[in-house]
Amino acid sequence: MTASSTSTPSGATRPRISNRIGSIAESATLAVDAKAKALKAAGRPVIGFGAGEPDFPTPSYIVEAAVAACSDTANHRYTPAGGLPALKEAIAAKTKRDTGYEVTPAQVLVTNGGKQAVYEAFATLLDPGDEVILPAPYWTTYPESIRLAGGVPVEVLADETQDYLVTLEQLEAARTERTKVLLFCSPSNPTGAVYPREQVEAIGRWAVEHDLWVVTDEIYEHLTYDGVEAVSMPVAVPELADRCVVLNGVAKTYAMTGWRVGWLIGPQDVVKAATNLQSHATSNVANVSQRAAIAALTGDLSAVDEMKAAFDRRRRKIVEMLSAIDGVVCPDPKGAFYAYPSVKGLLGKTYDGVTPTTSAELAELILDKAEVAVVPGEAFGSPGYIRLSYALGDDDLVEGITRLQKLFA
Repeated sequence: MTASSTSTPSGATRPRISNRIGSIAESATLAVDAKAKALKAAGRPVIGFGAGEPDFPTPSYIVEAAVAACSDTANHRYTPAGGLPALKEAIAAKTKRDTGYEVTPAQVLVTNGGKQAVYEAFATLLDPGDEVILPAPYWTTYPESIRLAGGVPVEVLADETQDYLVTLEQLEAARTERTKVLLFCSPSNPTGAVYPREQVEAIGRWAVEHDLWVVTDEIYEHLTYDGVEAVSMPVAVPELADRCVVLNGVAKTYAMTGWRVGWLIGPQDVVKAATNLQSHATSNVANVSQRAAIAALTGDLSAVDEMKAAFDRRRRKIVEMLSAIDGVVCPDPKGAFYAYPSVKGLLGKTYDGVTPTTSAELAELILDKAEVAVVPGEAFGSPGYIRLSYALGDDDLVEGITRLQKLFA
């Protein structure tokens, strides 16, 4: 009998951990960030490009709203599992303001961060064996949430030669009689790719034609550059609205990753079912965080514009510096705050006595020799790449990429 199993009265063994949970991989991005922080705490001058969170503080007016909420005894009690009515109203108003999508508060579920919204969307829509078309490179949480809900992720890879944008032909080739959902994310984590309006419309019409659901993640909607527009699919294709779930949150736009407020927007029956699930899983999101989110969504976007200007500056710098490394191909990201270069040209070569053959091995080499933390493409379903978040200080960004230039010179 192993440490991971236990015996039954009949003498047979059974796993201590369920197969469902035991098969889940930890978040690669959080793991890289934790390792970088641990090394820094141990005195090593590690520069981390792993975490997908803004390096700015939450705007002061949002923090002040939270401080005031702490003193209000109404926030010391249970509130509706699906979210404070005032926040649901603010989310509906913000959605119409920012994307043109008009929804009612009854179509909104407030969740404990975006990850809970992702899981609850799939848990509500999928039965065991249902397939979800998952464009890759993808955010690490998507396939795990699909599997947790009993679904089967069907990966469709778009590489740098197509700007990381899947084509309609690729989607159709992946569709089977078991296909129920398409996952769509624009602007994209990890690539920063943004789908143009005509492609959003074409994909949305394809989903309608084949009676598919679309789960669309819009959490980076405000972070686009060079005049590029983030188009909301149910706005571009209104006839899709009754089979579309929109995911969003305050984490990226308002530098509120630690506040844990996300949401799910969809048809009322889907939202009601997901709310029932949440009522048993976690109940309401922390009321103080919800009050802070109300302040964020009802305030102006000046703080967001300041962050976006800094991200844009860093975006141009990191692409310029990465592209100067022989063997690295770095497409210009049009959204979010990530660069996703191909590093295939670096593999199989020897650097400081080490010959990496995979991007995972290359990431280990970079951390060990250059003391720079990056996330390998294996975490995103596309080996041969690395993801670097440029949501860090300008000086650290330049120093970190300079170290890579020296390592691979």
